[in-house]
Amino acid sequence: MATDQCAPAGVTVVIPCRNEAEALPGVLAAVPAGYRPIVVDNGSTDTTAAVAAESGARVVSETRPGYGAAVQAGIAASGTELVAVLDGDGSMDPGELPRLVAAVRAGADLAVGRRRPVTRGAWPWHTRLGNRIVAHRLRSRYGLPVHDIGAMRVAQRARLESLGRLHDRFGYPLELLVRAADADWVVREIDISYQPRTGGKSKVSGSARGSLRATRDFLAVLR
Repeated sequence: MATDQCAPAGVTVVIPCRNEAEALPGVLAAVPAGYRPIVVDNGSTDTTAAVAAESGARVVSETRPGYGAAVQAGIAASGTELVAVLDGDGSMDPGELPRLVAAVRAGADLAVGRRRPVTRGAWPWHTRLGNRIVAHRLRSRYGLPVHDIGAMRVAQRARLESLGRLHDRFGYPLELLVRAADADWVVREIDISYQPRTGGKSKVSGSARGSLRATRDFLAVLR
């Protein structure tokens, strides 16, 4: 596994956000000590940026709309050897990141979380079904040992940047896995807990329009 000799040792946690002011304080409070949070504000109309700054996070603004655009802006702004990414809605526990970090430091090129719902209804059936179909395609077509599209992930910053520009919208996590497979990366999947979001409205499962957009982006990646 290649190392980034120019970056200081450490972990940056990139949290792409659009209108997550309600959930963000709890997410940032759970970031492990020593990890450096970057909140990427992707066109929020609430107080996301102010809440992030008040909680001690570095705030980066990304004007191009889209999850992938926000993630990639955060990666570009990070300065550490390792970069972690997770949502800012409170559905995933940042306290579980060290297990993914350990997997990368042990030799994996990319560690991804496999979401395991902790309560009934934490993961709507239609989004879970879509995820299952996509993950099966990743296993059968690309040989990736994954059962989720990797909503939480950790990798070396230099390795991520070596892949070039990826999908700017919902297709980013999926294209990352496809490109990782093409590059013969070692991908390690680790179970993580998944709970109902602690505030705000989901950009995907929260509306039919969001679900349709995500489906369109996934199909574009798997063309």
